[in-house]
Amino acid sequence: MAQRLKTDWTLFGTTIGMVAFGAVILYSASSVIAELKFGSSWHFVLRQGMWLVPSLLLMMFLKRMHYQKLQNPIVAFAAIGLVLMLLGIVFFVDSAHHRWLRMGPFGLQPSELAKPALVVFLAFFVAWRAPAINTRFTLYPAALASGLVILAVVVADLGTAVVLGVTATVVFFVAGLRWRFCAIAGGVALVGLVFFIALKPYRLARVVAYVDPGFKIVSRIDPAGRLEQYLHQSLTSRDTNYQLEQSKIAVGTGGVVGAGLMQGKQKLLYLPEAHTDFIYAVVSEELGLVGSVGLLLAFGVILWRGLRAALRMPDDFGRYLALGITTVVVVQGLMNISVVLGMMPTKGIPLPLISSGGSSLLSTLASLGILMNVSEHAG
Repeated sequence: MAQRLKTDWTLFGTTIGMVAFGAVILYSASSVIAELKFGSSWHFVLRQGMWLVPSLLLMMFLKRMHYQKLQNPIVAFAAIGLVLMLLGIVFFVDSAHHRWLRMGPFGLQPSELAKPALVVFLAFFVAWRAPAINTRFTLYPAALASGLVILAVVVADLGTAVVLGVTATVVFFVAGLRWRFCAIAGGVALVGLVFFIALKPYRLARVVAYVDPGFKIVSRIDPAGRLEQYLHQSLTSRDTNYQLEQSKIAVGTGGVVGAGLMQGKQKLLYLPEAHTDFIYAVVSEELGLVGSVGLLLAFGVILWRGLRAALRMPDDFGRYLALGITTVVVVQGLMNISVVLGMMPTKGIPLPLISSGGSSLLSTLASLGILMNVSEHAG
């Protein structure tokens, strides 16, 4: 008779706690704008709830299913193929933003599904080719598959592409990729990052405005002011410095214990995207340093349990699966928080389990379901 595995209650409890906290803070952040736009203060919470039920069911299914069933070439390549197909479809269907597949009142972001799909593929491929990780027979196919996914995502979502790139780098580095190949990959990634930032005027404007808020350096380079005018044309009043300044006001106003739940002022049409990309600012204003640090510690728990599982796994596939999922969730969370605190240029990337967004919730809970599964087998 097979031994019954013990649930990783620390990881499970942290995940459920963050989901519940996310629902409360989402209502606080969105109730006013939801009332104004849709006539119901519960609009965004109810919409999130519609995604929450299938997301939790998927999480529990992946938690109970043995993770080694994912160690299958059909599963790994089908996951990558499906995501690439969806990204290709959305490129043509959503000609304006290349992000959304609309199905009535629901919208799906294939870039979110790329996260668990790429992790499963990387874990399978690297475990399979572990003895020959530094040969061209491993590097070329891996670079091709990962590169295709990242390129398909970066067209519309630079932030998610960065998360995927960091995840792939971490998995290959831990698997034993030589420093020389790491340096080459890093150089290619840096060139690609610069290219795709320059390709979209609004991305370039965000970076320039972050590095040179007063456009003093730009004025020296271009005294005629053509570049500054071009950059300003690509921005809106809800973009870059305005968002960042309003976010800093919210964070600074919170102090140690905050203004109190539901008592924040910046969400009252001052802070754009308060219920999505900048929801951490609402947490900081209403719950202060205590709440914001508490949420940061929750991501720390996910990091701890994920790394613990990776270190204790007896097989390579489970190890890389835990490592990849942990990297995806934690890096995305830290990127979002860094943007809110002004440590990075403005980038539209949600805070996992907290921000409004059904696709993000589905992807994150599915990933954490797999991580719980691996953690339970780690002992």
